[in-house]
Formats: sequence, C-alpha cells, structure tokens
Amino acid sequence: MSEALAEIAVLMEARLPEAVISHEIAVGELTVMVALDKIPDAVKFLRDDPSCQFTTMIDITGVDWPAREQRFDLVYHFLSMRQNLRIRLKARVREDEIAPSITDIHPCADWFEREVFDMYGVLFSGHPDLRRILTDYGFRGHPLRKDFPTTGYVEVRYDEEAKRVVYEPVKLTQDYRQFDFMSPWEGAEYILPGDQKAEAK
Repeated sequence: MSEALAEIAVLMEARLPEAVISHEIAVGELTVMVALDKIPDAVKFLRDDPSCQFTTMIDITGVDWPAREQRFDLVYHFLSMRQNLRIRLKARVREDEIAPSITDIHPCADWFEREVFDMYGVLFSGHPDLRRILTDYGFRGHPLRKDFPTTGYVEVRYDEEAKRVVYEPVKLTQDYRQFDFMSPWEGAEYILPGDQKAEAK
C-alpha cells in the first residue's frame, strides 16, 4: 500500500508541480500539502486521472494554529474505491484569505465547506450558499477557533410559553470536572468491575 501511495505522490508532483508543496507518508497514509489556489486543480486531478480515481470525498475540516501566520489548515480526505486507497490534502490559509470552493467538482463539499466556515470562519469563493450550518442564526464567532471563549455568548431557542425565539446567556449544563489523570490500575482508590479477578490470580 505504501508503494502505491508513494507512486501517487510522485505522479502528483510530476503532473502538478505548481500545486504540490510537499508530501509525507506516515502510518500508512499519504498527506499532500498543496498551494491554496491550486486546491481545485489537485482535487480534479485526483478524481479524473486513471491512476488515481479518488472519486469519493470523505470530509473537509480545519485545524486552528493561532500562533502561525497562516492560521488555518484546510484538510481534505478522499477515497479511491477502485484502488482501496485514501489520500489527505492539506492547504494553509491566512485569516484574511479566501479558499476556492470545490463544490463544482464534488457537490457534496457544499455542507462540509459551510461547516468549516461556521466553525472556523474560513471563507470559500464560488460557494453557492455559504452560510452557517451548525450554529444559530445571529451567532457571533466561530466555536472551533482556539481563542473562542467558553462563556459570554448567548444561545437562541424557541420558547413555547412566550411563543417566540428568545436569546439567553449560555448555561453550562454540566460543571467542569477535575481529572487526576491516574490510571485506574495505578493508585486509584476505587475498584472497577473486573478488578477483583486480577487479585484472585
């Protein structure tokens, strides 16, 4: 499998020299870093080239690196059912940059890009309907950014008694829990089900 992934990486570097920045195979998975503006070219190549046939888009997500100038990583996962291989594309995005949409190549990217926009604030050019998908209307901020506060925001809900939408401060439904990070087999003062069997031996 690693040989097949290495061949795909070499093929991408040869056919898309302006798009591919670097590649790495780790834990049996290929990750290709691509230039932001060349994402559609790389995705289309992976889908259409007979040697690749990555026709199934699995996911698009983001990663926030607040200390970095190119703050976000866009991460795309694709599957080639013909070859039984997976590939991951990554592209770095600054906070003020706009990423190209791939909805015309993979229509299922529509909601994934909306989710990345909603959770991280990354904009996509050419997207047919870029609006929030998981948070409420009127929501401020982007919850998966690492600088997003856990308190101080409002939640929106429909109040059956008032027969209207109401805004309320966010309430944490569960108190923060403290963990001692100790293994239950090393120093914990409680007995888990099944522990008595170990003592019997």
